[in-house]
Amino acid sequence: MSTAIHKSSHGSVHESPKYKGKVLPLEYTSHEGPLNILGFWIFLATDLILFGCLFATYFVLRTHVDGGVTDKELFDNITGFTAETVILLTSSFTSSLAIFAMRNNNKKRLIGWLIVTVILGLSFVGLELREFIEYYHEGYTMSRSAFLSGFFTLVGTHGCHVSLGIIWMISIITQIARYGIDAINARKTFIISLYWHFLDIVWVFIFSVVYLTGVVS
Repeated sequence: MSTAIHKSSHGSVHESPKYKGKVLPLEYTSHEGPLNILGFWIFLATDLILFGCLFATYFVLRTHVDGGVTDKELFDNITGFTAETVILLTSSFTSSLAIFAMRNNNKKRLIGWLIVTVILGLSFVGLELREFIEYYHEGYTMSRSAFLSGFFTLVGTHGCHVSLGIIWMISIITQIARYGIDAINARKTFIISLYWHFLDIVWVFIFSVVYLTGVVS
């Protein structure tokens, strides 16, 4: 393994290792970087199992309405969850632009795209909360039927993950603004981007197998 010189955004210079003649991304240059990223992939695998169980539970319970509202009646207005989908997918694109800016050592654009991603994430959470509040006022609560329990648990768990990601991303923005782009902040940014893409993929499944299936059922 050879090395190459890399200059960080705050002026320090360090050597980035090469593998098979290619310079490694900055997030892999620290000693613990590859292990931390691998560990996060394992975490995502366990989180995937969690969501898989929630999806399975929802499918079992979706017809158990106890004389209450059905999925077709609950999801009759497609505008809300379609807007949520567009917003979250757009945020996935902006988080990719943030990684692109990081790879080009552009601190301002990195922070800017992360801020845009946070704003889009907040918009998504806001729309989801409004949706839940509307259901509550119409009497569609978790305790009303097994179907609603499965729905609120699945979608609410995803929403909690998004909220956690927003807080996490804000803390990373603060660290980048203070310390610049170094190996540690690059690793954190790369990991939060993986997390955000994972949540987008989960939402695509929620949109497809929960909302759209309910609309056409």
